[in-house]
Amino acid sequence: MVLDPGGPGRARGVDTAARRDQVRKAAVASVVGTSIEWYDFFLYNTAAAIVFKDVFFPSSTDYAGTLSAFATYAVGFAARPVGAALFGHWGDRLGRKATLIVTLLLMGISSALIGVLPGTETIGVAAPVLLVALRILQGIAVGGEWSGSVLLAMEWGDQRRRGLMASLPQIGVPIGLILGTGAMTAIALSAEDAFTSWAWRVPFLLSLVLVAVGLWVRLQVLETPLFAEIVERREVSRVPVAEVVRRHPREIVLSALLRCSEQMPFYIFTSFALTYIHDDLGMAQGLALGAVTLAAVLELFAIPAAGHLGDRIGSRRVYATGALLVAVLAFPYFALLNTGIAVVVVVAVVLAQIPHSLQYGPQASMIAESFPTRLRYGGAGLGYQLASVVAGGPAPLLATWLLHDYGWWAISAAMVVASALTLTAMALLPDRSRADITADDAYSASAPSAPTPRPEAPRG
Repeated sequence: MVLDPGGPGRARGVDTAARRDQVRKAAVASVVGTSIEWYDFFLYNTAAAIVFKDVFFPSSTDYAGTLSAFATYAVGFAARPVGAALFGHWGDRLGRKATLIVTLLLMGISSALIGVLPGTETIGVAAPVLLVALRILQGIAVGGEWSGSVLLAMEWGDQRRRGLMASLPQIGVPIGLILGTGAMTAIALSAEDAFTSWAWRVPFLLSLVLVAVGLWVRLQVLETPLFAEIVERREVSRVPVAEVVRRHPREIVLSALLRCSEQMPFYIFTSFALTYIHDDLGMAQGLALGAVTLAAVLELFAIPAAGHLGDRIGSRRVYATGALLVAVLAFPYFALLNTGIAVVVVVAVVLAQIPHSLQYGPQASMIAESFPTRLRYGGAGLGYQLASVVAGGPAPLLATWLLHDYGWWAISAAMVVASALTLTAMALLPDRSRADITADDAYSASAPSAPTPRPEAPRG
């Protein structure tokens, strides 16, 4: 067999050596692309926590300014299902590669424009309005990015190790968090006097350079063989998003609820914690940023390890362990923060990411394999991104309100509820971790919830 593009970036067949090369390129392209997308997205999250209330909401009280900044933050999450639907349509119509190039460009341009956006003192109310508009574009871009990146790695990779392959794009989250938080930390420490006036803009402008790198990497990858087969068999859906909503509503809803104990705590631990440690505990902003960055370094290794462990002992076991740990650590987390001891605070922030890693590693394959190939981009994207609306986006806003009106214990209680929702959804979501995801009958109404492993491709 030889490489046969068969159209822009499509591979009808590959020999063994060429396939291994494409698997490597697909994995690298997925990681690099998602890292850049999440760098931009987390950059905004960090800026919303520490600088946007001064630049775009200067006349508000500290409490109102924080709420306003986190509200613009939440808008980006609300836009993510829109991006999942929009790019899910084209991802299941035109292919994974072309769609991912568009999402990367959209994110990079939106972030660069935030970097040159004048503040409220310069252009008045137009500043926060434009900020929200650009945040919406960011949300649409990242909403279309996730499922495409996961499918690029998973559909090119070894189907016996779907958990590991699908977890590789997931490390784009800690890489993006490291780059975004690290960039803000470096600027805050090196240009402290100019940070609020102009220095915070530099990391946003750097996204243009990262996007150029990401585009070059992604252009080297061919279309995934699983989608190419769908095209070759003329089985591409005319309206894939509408079809997946009609045929697989249960999987979409359960995929969203599956993420509750991963999404809500993560953004409380990484975004709200920046405000809580600095404003409520009176500790240095650099300490909070450094702790979150260190936690991201841990996840860089823990996420793929959890994906691999899921292939060995079962994704659902690993995922359930992570969800249970969220409930176990919810109250001790704030108790440790409230000691006000720097070392203890850093340890608490870092340890809080372990249950997130245990869920985020196997999560990608669990959601993606719940949908057939011809509808997978849109179905997985919708399920994944709907959680952003109900759990991820509102998390810092909800935590700010709960802390103000009830105290930190209410935030911990909310995380326990999120854990219960996740465990319930996991029990109801069909288990296709050992199914042949290229077979249509694996997704029929009569298919068992735990299909028999394919003899030629045993798991683990």
